[in-house]
Amino acid sequence: MTISTRPYWQDGLDAGSPTAAFRDRVDVLVVGAGYTGLSAARETAAAGAATQVLEAGAVGAGCSGRNGGQVAYSIKPTFGALKSRYGEARALAICREGREAVAYLRSLAGQGLDCDWRENGCFVGAHTRRHFAAMVRDAQNQLPGLEERIDIVARADQRREIASDFYHGGCVYPEDASVNPMRLLRALLGRARDAGAGVVEECPALHIRRAAGGFEVLTPRGTIRAGRVLVATNGYTGPVAPWLRRRVIPIGSYQIATEALGAEAVRSLIPQARNIVDSRRVVTYFRPSPDGQRIIFGGRAALSEKDPLACVPRLKGMLTEVLPQLAGARIDHAWAGWVAYTFDTLPHLGVHDGIHYCMGFCGQGVPLAPYFGMRIGQQMAGLAEGRTALDGLPFPSRPYYFGIPWFLAPSVLVYRTLDAMGA
Repeated sequence: MTISTRPYWQDGLDAGSPTAAFRDRVDVLVVGAGYTGLSAARETAAAGAATQVLEAGAVGAGCSGRNGGQVAYSIKPTFGALKSRYGEARALAICREGREAVAYLRSLAGQGLDCDWRENGCFVGAHTRRHFAAMVRDAQNQLPGLEERIDIVARADQRREIASDFYHGGCVYPEDASVNPMRLLRALLGRARDAGAGVVEECPALHIRRAAGGFEVLTPRGTIRAGRVLVATNGYTGPVAPWLRRRVIPIGSYQIATEALGAEAVRSLIPQARNIVDSRRVVTYFRPSPDGQRIIFGGRAALSEKDPLACVPRLKGMLTEVLPQLAGARIDHAWAGWVAYTFDTLPHLGVHDGIHYCMGFCGQGVPLAPYFGMRIGQQMAGLAEGRTALDGLPFPSRPYYFGIPWFLAPSVLVYRTLDAMGA
């Protein structure tokens, strides 16, 4: 059976709307038509600014059309870590902003956004007994003002969540959700277009330079004069934005979809149809497909492999380590996308040398990118509600880093070793 390298999320979707007419003068030019760029463009266009979005490939070619579609609170640093960096008030505000990102996407879904929203919750499996004890301790000692519902699941009871003995218990986050990421992208594209923004596909930005009254942006179709520019390229940030490229770390996220197993078989494996993740440092994540017929599984199966088919054996092995019942199941889709980590594991938005930016979602762009994209768009439109708790934070880089993450291989080797040791 041939394995398709087209993301499963694109099955059943048409080719989409034709590209907009190319404009060589605009008020706002957005580079990148993912969740971030489209959300920002919707805000600037709605505020009356002539807005154009450039996409280097087709809409959905980047990670916004290729991710796992999981929706959860997604600020990675703990409150304690943020407090030590920025003080208690700023730390609380950043954490609340992470909650607000989820609430914003939930509100869009509630207003009829066609993204296949499913609020089935998430089970986080404990890789070791020590991890389980830490989960219980954290769930029972939540910070006042940041509490959320967390249900403890002992190992003796975990088969009501997953048909596996791989974990040592875990926690359920019942308010977590999932989307079809490509449908979410299409829906955000529709919102941007309805507000008046034009989206031009197959048109990369090649060079950005200052000019009288704003910027000139060189593209294969000609030069665009723009009053303001937003770079929203996240894991695909390239030489067009060297200062930003030095501040984001592109990391491949690889996924597979099983053949259609049947709804009964899938429900027997994941009885509550939840998202599943675990406490290991080298991330894995999986869930039933929206139609309940397959398992979609993803993880850090490689560091820079461009061919997703090369990662199928490792991903299948990672999947069957948790669910050995799937050893005989065929894989019929395999694909990859590039997320962007930052050196402080926070997303960043702001302005550098006159160019606006919003990126660095650290693998959690489904809730964070639409929300912070909206906020940077509001900032570009001069709206007070665009302010965020992340405004003004330093965007760190490292010496000798220029966008090629040479340090990933030894780091991941250490993480895998620690995971194997159960540390």
